[in-house]
Amino acid sequence: MTLVRVPPPIEQDVDLSKTYDAVIVGSGAAGGMAAHVLTTHGLQVLMLEAGKKLPIEQELRSMQWPYDHPRRGDAPPGSHHLSFNEYTIRKPPYAKGAAFKHVYSYVGGWSGSDYVKNILVDEKDHPFTGTNYAWVRARCLGGKTNIWGRLALRLSDYDFKAKSHDGYGEDWPIAYADLEPYYDKVDLYLGISGVKENLPHLPDSQFQRPSKLNAGEVKLRESLKKSGQVLTPYRAGVTTDGLKHNKYRSKCYGRGACDRRPGGCDIHAVFDSPTGLIYPAMDTGHLTVRPNSTAHEMLVDKNTGRARGVAFLDSVTHKSYEAKGKVVILAASTLESARLLLLSRSPQHPNGLGNSSGHVGHNFCEHVMGPGVTGLIKELVGKPHTLDDGRPGGFYIPRFRNLKDRQPGFIRGYGYEGNSGHSMFPAHVMDTPGFGGQFKRSVRDHSGAFISMGAFGEVLPRYESYVDLDPETKDAWGIPVLRFHYHFSDNERKMAEDMVATGREMLEAAGIEVVGTDEKVLTEGWSIHELGTARMGNDPKTSVLNQFQQSHDVRNLFVVDGSSHVSASCQNPTWTIMALAWRSCDHLADEFRKGNV
Repeated sequence: MTLVRVPPPIEQDVDLSKTYDAVIVGSGAAGGMAAHVLTTHGLQVLMLEAGKKLPIEQELRSMQWPYDHPRRGDAPPGSHHLSFNEYTIRKPPYAKGAAFKHVYSYVGGWSGSDYVKNILVDEKDHPFTGTNYAWVRARCLGGKTNIWGRLALRLSDYDFKAKSHDGYGEDWPIAYADLEPYYDKVDLYLGISGVKENLPHLPDSQFQRPSKLNAGEVKLRESLKKSGQVLTPYRAGVTTDGLKHNKYRSKCYGRGACDRRPGGCDIHAVFDSPTGLIYPAMDTGHLTVRPNSTAHEMLVDKNTGRARGVAFLDSVTHKSYEAKGKVVILAASTLESARLLLLSRSPQHPNGLGNSSGHVGHNFCEHVMGPGVTGLIKELVGKPHTLDDGRPGGFYIPRFRNLKDRQPGFIRGYGYEGNSGHSMFPAHVMDTPGFGGQFKRSVRDHSGAFISMGAFGEVLPRYESYVDLDPETKDAWGIPVLRFHYHFSDNERKMAEDMVATGREMLEAAGIEVVGTDEKVLTEGWSIHELGTARMGNDPKTSVLNQFQQSHDVRNLFVVDGSSHVSASCQNPTWTIMALAWRSCDHLADEFRKGNV
């Protein structure tokens, strides 16, 4: 059943002799938002995307049953998805010397790897070097928004003014009040579901209809209330009521397909950049999109040092081209944007474009994850089955550490994501002992009685956590690759220990039997929430961008993705990335009209 309109054709005539008002590199959450805002203001915009435009509905096939697929969703022979042990034991580049024809990141190994084989990059073509890192990349129109996990959270002044709170790092050059109206704009334009909780450390959104908690989740929520903690329905970047202003997206029907793939939604109830931002921008007539365009240098005017455009290779033919723009907007994702800045060396910018501070690539941060707990709710064993997987997510427990009282051992905090109830494939079936009829009865009786939750914690930004260019290794297009210099610190390790201990305490206090704990910390990068590398600030000597994500060194260069984040917080960053990009592009459009850029 088709519920959304056919998208506009991407195969446009691209006039590279023309000087566009703005050239955007990247088409994910940040690039899509930049295109939406600037075209709304009437600017003529060219968007360069390194990957191709995929018929994403045909890729995801979320209504296809596993038994309808010849390999039950697995990728074809010759494809391999990296495992935790490979990330831990081996050193990058992980695909070097591999016997497999294609090597992908761990994401496809969750389930249904065949559905993301054209979304994730092939590690053989996209190597990187240095320390261990589980780098997840998606090169296609919309980037990782095609498969993102949907949790849409706001930051607060506990995050923007974290240094003022605990003395570590730097404060952001903005406060929550500066970004609040733009969070509201994102909420109303894209849709978000949830429940208001009135928490100062997790501000509420302009919510649409929330998903319902099930019996196990309500049991845990009521127990947490006694200690002043909150369990709230998953705040999902999903339109549950529909969007009258967007013909390319449908409201969520609770089909139960969200967890059958590594992410994504083929009716686009979940936000993705193409249907949420890019197609509406194309409808204005002001946006031109060129897929298969691998940028490798930001070009500068030899006389002024200002950005004048972008040099790129056709991803298929490897031919060289240039795109000219009055303004250049980097939105290639945190690590790729840092790479492009470092690649863009010139006599005026010998250390890379916009890098007079020496901070490009540094202050890298993300989220630490892996620790979690699983419990068994005994009173639900043997109860009638309920439909619990027709939701875009389960529940979220916001940060509670280091808000008022100081937690021994670490600063900052973490939150839990979790779920409970029945699913299409019964929970913990592989851990259930026995065989035959007794085994089947046990699986059926216990399938809806488990509850699990895993933590996401803030990784502190440090100057010594950085990426630079490898002097020898190049990708399939002959472009130097990134080299990582990054490890978790004692603060993250101490935090991870608390995640497990506190999760156990929460379940036990609710009368839930703890039947499993995950104590291992997953490889750096596993969260996919890379941030920093071109942080914003008021001092050009210690930051790369100002509060509007505008380069201190090059006034017509903006970097509007996660690169600009001063710290990671423990909240998922996608909604903040888009709110910042909207604010910055509103400012850019105003300055453009005044002739100041």
